Amino acid sequence: MLQCWAWGEFKAKYGWSARRVVWKKNDQPVAAAQILKRSVGPFSILYVPRGPLLDWNDHDLAQNVLRDLENVAKRERAVFIKIDPEIDDPSLTPLRFATGASVSNLQVPSTNYWFLSQSQVQFKNTVWLDLTPSEDEIIASFKQKTRYNIRLAERKGVTVEMPSADEVPFELLYKMYAETSLRDGFVIRHENYYREAWENFIRLGQAQPFIARVGGDPVAAIIVFRFADRALYMYGMSRNLQREKMPNHLLQWRAMQWAKSQGCAIYDFWGAPDVLDETDRLYGVWKFKEGFSDHLVRLLGAIDYAPSPMLYNLYTFVLPRVLNVMRRRGIRQTSEVLETSEVS
Repeated sequence: MLQCWAWGEFKAKYGWSARRVVWKKNDQPVAAAQILKRSVGPFSILYVPRGPLLDWNDHDLAQNVLRDLENVAKRERAVFIKIDPEIDDPSLTPLRFATGASVSNLQVPSTNYWFLSQSQVQFKNTVWLDLTPSEDEIIASFKQKTRYNIRLAERKGVTVEMPSADEVPFELLYKMYAETSLRDGFVIRHENYYREAWENFIRLGQAQPFIARVGGDPVAAIIVFRFADRALYMYGMSRNLQREKMPNHLLQWRAMQWAKSQGCAIYDFWGAPDVLDETDRLYGVWKFKEGFSDHLVRLLGAIDYAPSPMLYNLYTFVLPRVLNVMRRRGIRQTSEVLETSEVS
């Protein structure tokens, strides 16, 4: 999804430019990468979200792709290029990315500066649900408590609507998302960013909002994206109303039914903890998702290449301080939005 053309066009409206590269063998594509670029003074940062796309078992191809990305980074005067390939079994690749400052064990021909990043943009891990069985088989695979909560929501009068592209209440969705962010302690962007993302993909037929109501009042919502054979639960929002009626369980089940009807084979829950205990901030999220599927997918994580380690170290020293200021400002702005509006 994050490597699709439409995602690059969307990000281009918010400070990034998109460059697409395809590698071919015998005139057939064997690898691809959508490279996002943002200027930072005379330099740039480059990012390949959930890419590059290739068969990482093909060691020669993997090394050629990485070498070419290094050259792109040098030409673009990049502080770094960050890749985030969907490698769920690190043992399948010969590219032994370093986990710290020492990178001498990296097996890439042209440099010693690829290493596992300390800065993860996307969630490192996720949870998948297989949508290929029948609906009866899928719901039977859920944990008993999850099945109970789905039926409870139905008995308690929770309804789920799927508005068409012309009927989506974007202002309502954003206000609910803002309320969720303040309650759960994460920072969100301004309303126009999400409206642009949601509306574009909904009109393309690549996203669908689901809104749960009780007695006509909106209490929760999710927006599920789809690309190729995968559905992605990328955005979720809920209010502190009627939570005991389990609207989020029914929302997920309706979304899964929709995804299956669209030909999706995988429902991607988009986020899971690194450590499966209560010390991890995503543990509560994991316990909810685990009720639907315990198929935890652990990915290798983001990997950085820094043409200049000195410049990279300076950037990574300054960036957290800038982000902290931006987070405080974002929380304040989100609070102001909710204080001047009412969810209805």
